[in-house]
Amino acid sequence: MPWRETLSPVRMERVALVAPLQARHEMLTEVARSKAVELDLPYEPGTGPEEYNRAAEAAVVHGPVAGLVGWSPSRALRDLQSALEPHGASAVVIRRPQGAQPPTLLTGDERRRRQVPALSRLLVDTYTTVPYADLDPARLAGVAYVVMFGVMFGDAGQGALLAIAGLLIRFLKVPWLERFRRTWLFITGAGLSAVFFGFLYGEFFGPTGVIPVLWLEPLEEPIPLLVAAVVLGAVLLAGAYTLGTINRVREGGWGYALYARSGLAGALLFAAIGLLAWGLLASNTVILVIAGVAALIALVLMFIGLFTESGGGATGGLQASVELVDSVVQLGSNLVSFARLAAFGLTHAALLGVVWQATTALWAPDWRAVLAVLVFLLGNILTFALEGLVAGIQALRLEYYELFSRVFQDEGRRFRPWNPDTDESASPAERRHP
Repeated sequence: MPWRETLSPVRMERVALVAPLQARHEMLTEVARSKAVELDLPYEPGTGPEEYNRAAEAAVVHGPVAGLVGWSPSRALRDLQSALEPHGASAVVIRRPQGAQPPTLLTGDERRRRQVPALSRLLVDTYTTVPYADLDPARLAGVAYVVMFGVMFGDAGQGALLAIAGLLIRFLKVPWLERFRRTWLFITGAGLSAVFFGFLYGEFFGPTGVIPVLWLEPLEEPIPLLVAAVVLGAVLLAGAYTLGTINRVREGGWGYALYARSGLAGALLFAAIGLLAWGLLASNTVILVIAGVAALIALVLMFIGLFTESGGGATGGLQASVELVDSVVQLGSNLVSFARLAAFGLTHAALLGVVWQATTALWAPDWRAVLAVLVFLLGNILTFALEGLVAGIQALRLEYYELFSRVFQDEGRRFRPWNPDTDESASPAERRHP
């Protein structure tokens, strides 16, 4: 699939629909059948056959010709034009009004909609409608989510159960599972991510010793885990700033991106913080000086952007100063916020550690073995449910507040094709007089 079609909304064109006055209803019939045009109407479009008369009356009439305007995907125009020609009508691409924001159509057909896991799509759609000019980060957001989930839910045993649950949703032919079918890849991916980090932590239904520790034990080495979580957060923030900068350029050009907090200015400040940390760890004066210069340039650019947005003047300068300080504090808090990945990973390991200690304390080659097994099973079930919920919520919080707040600046609106509910067997003449 081409890169642009993978990440970018479908290209939309401003179109004028023109037809002989007596062929207005025929033109509207073809438009409705194509599901390819969002009409600009002076009222909220309705449903039912009467909508044809309302739209026909809203058309602009000039002599023997009637016309309407709207938005249409560029790749649908050829088929629409072919459908209109037998009626003497036409769809003509016209200049887009200055400042007009086209509606967003993220995918062109049902096949491509199915290629994006439902929850990955939902992650973005719940936050905002992707503006037409912006990249669509649904796939990347899904990957970031499952990685963060795996860090907090790192256990090879429980992760395997989650992955198996996803596969059962996909392949088990049970009617009540049908509604969850499109979530299977997302759930399986989250489970596999938990399995991966479980192997790194040496956790298999807790510290059972079934698998070796490949990296570190969370409870024994919390500081390295904390540092790793912050580093992972820095990588994710860098990706968010990259997408944000691209979106600012697409929205308003390089000038707009240069001064934006979620554009080049913000990315430069974030890079300066990284250089500062590097310089302090390496005790390198040159790197520290570069970090200071980069931070100063970034702050100046951000202040200019904020000052311009505020309208200038003394009040604007004060507002820009306050927002500049807030931006710096917010960036620091956003970075530190990723420490929760380690915190909840430690909580998960601690709960499973308690369950395993209780199991081994009760174990004996008599009736107490049954009690030990019950404690192990119930403890894992409760930890699975509780920590799965917590990890899911916390990963969502980090996705929205730390990452999406930089990727998106404005909210778009969905493409809503004009398609009244009608009897397909009815003729255009019958639709004129329902």
